[in-house]
Amino acid sequence: MRITAKGEYAAKAVLYLSLRYPNVVTIQEVAAGHNIPLKYLEQILLTLKKSQLLASRRGVHGGYTLARPPEQITVGEVLRAVDGRFSETACLRAESGDHYSCPEAPSCGLRHVWHDVHESVDKILFNSNFAEVCRRTLASRPQQSLSPFKPVAGE
Repeated sequence: MRITAKGEYAAKAVLYLSLRYPNVVTIQEVAAGHNIPLKYLEQILLTLKKSQLLASRRGVHGGYTLARPPEQITVGEVLRAVDGRFSETACLRAESGDHYSCPEAPSCGLRHVWHDVHESVDKILFNSNFAEVCRRTLASRPQQSLSPFKPVAGE
C-alpha cells in the first residue's frame, strides 16, 4: 500500500478538523498546523467538500468543518476521496476492468495474496474512524503540549 502526499495531507487536515469539531477552522490554520502549502490544501479541501466529507462557511468567520461527526468519517473514505484506489496491485486492477491483463491471473497464487492484503488494508482503513484517531492522538501527547492538535480552550 502506498499513500500519496495528497492522501497524507488530507488525513492530517481531517484529523485537525476532527479535533476541533464542530467548530469552523480557517484554511490558514490547518495549513500552518501541518506545513501544507496553502494552494495545495485548498485543492484537497475542495475535493473533500465535493465528496461530502467537509462543509464550508463563507465570510469573516468562514472556514471548514466536518460534514459529519468524526465517528462517522473513516480514514479509508478520506484516502479514497483524494486518491481513488490506494491498495491494489496491477493484477487486482485487472479484475476491476483495468487494461492490464496477466496471463497467469487465473492460476496465480500471488493474486490471492494481493487480494487478501487489499481486503485487510480496506478493513483497517474503513473501520478506523476519526474519533478513534483523535483519541489516539490526544492520548499520545503530553498534557502541556502546545501542539497544533491541542483543542483551543473555550471552543
